[in-house]
Amino acid sequence: MQTYEVEVKSLLGGSENADKLRARMCEVDGEAKLTSKNKQLNHYFVGGDFAKLAAAVESHLPTEARVKFDDIVARGKSFSVRTRDKDGTVLLVVKASVGDDTSANGVARMEFEEKVDLSLDELDQLLLAAGFTYQAKWSREREEYVCQGLNICLDRNAGYGWLAEFEKVVGSDAELAAARAEIDALMHEFGVVELPQARLERMFAFYNEHWPEYYGTENIFTIE
Repeated sequence: MQTYEVEVKSLLGGSENADKLRARMCEVDGEAKLTSKNKQLNHYFVGGDFAKLAAAVESHLPTEARVKFDDIVARGKSFSVRTRDKDGTVLLVVKASVGDDTSANGVARMEFEEKVDLSLDELDQLLLAAGFTYQAKWSREREEYVCQGLNICLDRNAGYGWLAEFEKVVGSDAELAAARAEIDALMHEFGVVELPQARLERMFAFYNEHWPEYYGTENIFTIE
């Protein structure tokens, strides 16, 4: 089944704001819990031929995942393609916009994320052979929580510092508006504000241009 995600980001900056959000989650929801802590490498790609990519990865994906991959390519408007190493588990990730937002950072997107039996470098090579090129490489430490029925991630990103992502995954585009309203209400209760798309795009563009200075480091920049 195709899934859609609503994901809203809030730039926290320093670790003290991350601490405040953790505490607030526990105050608001006594059953809020940490579900995962992991380190990630995310490699973003641009260009490329999706038909060649589909042919290259199909033997590494189960049948249901291949159908989902074909569907997101057929229905999406613009695409963000990335490979991910999550504590040794390697994933192929494709996100496609369903509105006017970008596929890389938009709020409402179709999402494909599937484990493959390859190393990160081997998967990267399949994308490069399909005509894709590196846009940037990212590194982060992630804490994943469930609170009030939403997925909340606290990320310490190279370049960005601490960032919170509030996410809900739904089964149809008809549910997107309600999911967005639910996220907005909880963010208001937490006292955190959405990172505006325009500023996020400026940050994303700066990182893409300078990523070798930040990838794998704790260096942080500020873009207004």
